Formats: sequence, C-alpha cells, structure tokens
Amino acid sequence: MKTITLSHGSGGKLMHDLIRDLFLKNLGNPFLNKMGDAALIKSGSKKLAYATDSFVVKPLFFPGGDIGKLSVCGTVNDLAVSGAMPRYLSCGMIVEDGFSYADLERITISIRDACRFAGVNIVSGDFKVVEKGAIDGIFINTSGIGEVFEDSFIDAARIKPGDKIIISGTIGDHAASILLAREDLKFKTKIKSDCSPLNKFVSSIICRDIKFMRDPTRGGLATTLNEISMASSYDIAIEELEIPVKKSVKALCEILGFDPLYMANEGKLIAVVSKSAAVSILSKMKRHALGKDARIIGEVKKEKDKKVYLKTQSGGLRILDMITGEQLPRIC
Repeated sequence: MKTITLSHGSGGKLMHDLIRDLFLKNLGNPFLNKMGDAALIKSGSKKLAYATDSFVVKPLFFPGGDIGKLSVCGTVNDLAVSGAMPRYLSCGMIVEDGFSYADLERITISIRDACRFAGVNIVSGDFKVVEKGAIDGIFINTSGIGEVFEDSFIDAARIKPGDKIIISGTIGDHAASILLAREDLKFKTKIKSDCSPLNKFVSSIICRDIKFMRDPTRGGLATTLNEISMASSYDIAIEELEIPVKKSVKALCEILGFDPLYMANEGKLIAVVSKSAAVSILSKMKRHALGKDARIIGEVKKEKDKKVYLKTQSGGLRILDMITGEQLPRIC
C-alpha cells in the first residue's frame, strides 16, 4: 500500500510526481497546471496574483525569525516573484491543546511586525485547537492577493537561450539556521535565517527584461533551477565559483555532509533575465540591502534536455538533479 513520506514534502522529485499524478490529475485546470508560485488571475481590468502556503517549521523559533515571520514572508515572496505587489493576506492557525499562550502571543506579534514591514494586512483568519499530540505545537497557513506590476511580464515561455541566471544573495542561510537551532549544535559562528519579505526588493528591479523569477525555498537552488528548466524546456548551466555561499554555511555543510545547493532559503530569489540587461539588473539588485550579494551565476543553453549543469571549480561538469529525498524535513 502506498503511503506519504516526509520526502513527498521536500519540494523535489517525489513531491513533483505527487502533484502531477494525484493533484493535477484530479484538480487540474489552466491556472493550477502552470504550477507557479502564484496563480495570475484577472478581476475586471486588474491583473492579480493569488498564492497560498502552509508552515510547519521545527523549531518554531530560530535565529533570524520564527514561524510567524516565516508565514508572512513565505506568501509575500511567492506573490513578489510572480511579479505582484502583495496587498492582503489571510492567516489560519491550528494549535495543539496545551500550547503556550505566551508563545502564541509572541508568534502573533511577529506576524504583525512582518506585515508592517512588508506593507500588507491580515484581512481574514481562522483559529482551531486540536487534541494534544495531534500536531506539533502550531501549524499556520497564509494566503495572499497581490496586484501585478505594470512592468511585470513573468512567464517561463519567455525564457530563451542566452538569458542569464541571477541569484540575489548567499544560499543556504535559512536551512543552516534551522539545523543549528534544531540540533542545538555548538557552532562558533552564528548563522541567521535570511527570512525576509522580497516585495519591496522586487519592486525596485522589476522590468520587462526579467523573464522569470522564483524563490529557492524547499529543495534550494538546484531543485528550483530544475523547475525552471522543466518549465522552459531549456538546459541551464551555472558556475560553481560564482555561487555565493557564506563561509559559515559552507563549513557547516562540509562538517555534516549537506550540499548548500539543495539547502532552503527564505529571502532570496532566482531571476532569469535578458542577456543584454543582466549587468544593469544586477547593479539595481546590489543597490538594495537584500541584493548586495547578488551574482550572475549562469545562463540558459540552447539544448532542450531539461537538465541543469554545474561547472565545478576544477573545470568538470556535474549534473544537478532535482532532490529526491529530504535533506532536512520541516524546514518551512
């Protein structure tokens, strides 16, 4: 008998197979079939984006954030990378019997502060309590609506050979922070999650030359690039030397056997941009606090094998497959 495992929630191959073989098979429609971070819909003359996300992170509090901040940033960022300015969020909480009132208040205040920083409001909500042991403390779902920027033309169909791949900053910070907090590891260097709302950053760079964007959360940079490759049908090649990784994150990964290319991020985006505008867009990114470490890391190739290649520091080539298992469950 088939069962659902933690790997089905990794954001990788097993999750994509599950979405295709179960959810799209039974629920598919022109909006859902695009498998975007948000659905682009029309309301009269306005073009809107709608997104939803659920958060089950463990531990609930970690350096750089908590489940409350994460629940706001996660949905805000899904709307932002879809080319929209987030406006309104809903928030649903499922809480375990016996959960600390003080922790619930702390999480609620964190949600409030994250909303204020991002410039959005919680306009609808729901609250449920379940028996002790039915869940692990608290789970949160947020959904959001945003208005698509006039200069936004985000569509994987616009990607073509020669387009450049930009990452907005260092990778793996969020997963490394969660790992240290979860295992209570005594690591000399403090690593903070990059959990941040990207909407104001996106509004400062958005233009027609940005073909596509996505935030590399579960499955990290490598898995997200595979998603882009599959959506566009083109191969993608990236340079290992150009990928920004903090020394502390790299050291932690080397000690524990993790690959930063597959580590989750919660405040970064990948942009596919026109070759002619890549340097200009990179310059705009670097002028914003969330893009100061941005790099051009590769390009779209003409081959249509739907593969992602990494040119290693030694000059070899490594195929980056979509993650199949789960490096670190309950990451967001």
